[in-house]
Amino acid sequence: MTPMHFGHFVAIDWSGAAGERHKGIAVAMVGRGADAPRLVRPGHRWSRAEVLEWLLDDLPDDALVGMDLGISLPFAERGGFFPGWNDSPASAHDLWAMIDRICEGEPHLGASSLVDHAELSAYFRRHGGREGEQFGGGMGRFRVTEAAQRRLGCKPYSNFNLVGAAQVGKSSLTGMRLLHRLAGRVPVWPVDPLPAHGPVLCEIYTTIAAMAAGRTAGRSKMRGAAELDAALLALGSQPSGLHGPLDDHSCDAVLTAAWLRNAARDPRLWHPRELSAEIAATEGWTFGAF
Repeated sequence: MTPMHFGHFVAIDWSGAAGERHKGIAVAMVGRGADAPRLVRPGHRWSRAEVLEWLLDDLPDDALVGMDLGISLPFAERGGFFPGWNDSPASAHDLWAMIDRICEGEPHLGASSLVDHAELSAYFRRHGGREGEQFGGGMGRFRVTEAAQRRLGCKPYSNFNLVGAAQVGKSSLTGMRLLHRLAGRVPVWPVDPLPAHGPVLCEIYTTIAAMAAGRTAGRSKMRGAAELDAALLALGSQPSGLHGPLDDHSCDAVLTAAWLRNAARDPRLWHPRELSAEIAATEGWTFGAF
């Protein structure tokens, strides 16, 4: 498959919060052309399991799906996900399988069992001032793609950080359980190569989409139809058809689906200069960072 073959573009704002259903999950989809993306099941409060089911059962087979989460953990900086631990996985696929195995008894694709693990908890910063001795201090460890994000003006957090409103660690860990369950059904770029046919999933960072629409990293969040439509217009999209106040998760999903439709045609985004075969297999990459 070449990027030009995608006919549908999906953006999923994800949540790692506790519980079954989450106001922080939103799904938007759009086809080719200039139509505005539409929310999938508007007004519905999604569960993570429902998103998995939708991806397996209802996803168009020519879709490019972007999920707002980290598809892996830092590896390159210290030569492993969990350096010093004998059972540290060697690849992103192995990492996803390990997380799902450790958390298999936890409902709703939760990942608390991993971060409370007797040995692995040492690598995370958790609530209550609990910073593991392997966390690394400061802002923690970062992937190579997150350095590329910073060059664009974004302010990423380490996926080992589970504290603070802007952290993405919980979302990423719960998402990795979903990615493991998609294995063999929906390839994840660039951990998996682009297939000859079928849907593809990639990591997105909604701030990159907002910045492409003329907003700053500090003003990336939108909470109303007027500012969402202005951002869509900047991306060459028709207005959303929505009205009044909106939650930022829905805005993120709608705008990022429109951005993904444009970005998929940019060859440089599929070939970041720092994306080696080893980085692809272990850390993955954020589509749009270069």
